[in-house]
Amino acid sequence: MKIVVLFGMGLLFLATVCLRTVYAADVPKPGQLAPDFALQDQSGKIQKLSDFRGKWLVLYFYPKDDTPHCTTEACQFRDDIFQIRALGAEVVGVSVDDADSHAEFAKKHGLPFPLLADKRGELAGRYGSISDYVVVKFAKRNTFIIDPDGRIAKVYESVDAAKNPRQVIADLTVLQVRRR
Repeated sequence: MKIVVLFGMGLLFLATVCLRTVYAADVPKPGQLAPDFALQDQSGKIQKLSDFRGKWLVLYFYPKDDTPHCTTEACQFRDDIFQIRALGAEVVGVSVDDADSHAEFAKKHGLPFPLLADKRGELAGRYGSISDYVVVKFAKRNTFIIDPDGRIAKVYESVDAAKNPRQVIADLTVLQVRRR
């Protein structure tokens, strides 16, 4: 019996590794064109990467609405939104939750930026930001700064939810000076 259980667990692990490899791309590198998107936000509006051309975009992926670290990160971006917008940037969050979950999360915490519903994890996959465990998917906690031309300017992997928004502000400031 133990052998059968261990064999089954081994097969599940192998399937998980194989599927993650098939569906997840590498994390895009600075200088590369940002993978395009067109996804519904919490208010039902389709948000596209092209909507943000001419502006800096902070695209952050997070695992799940209304969980402790995800709430900390979202609320920190909320609290810093005026400073981020003063730098010519917009913030967009992405998780595999649906638009209804995003709407509740945004309303509960007064989030003034779009949250994209990536229910199948396809966008997160194109950004190398998906954890796919066969029966459940979560977006990884990664953040990307995309420049006004639609290129990746900065990548943050496995971020600290509480510190990430401040890092983004500091780097946006530096990136804009370099761009001049």
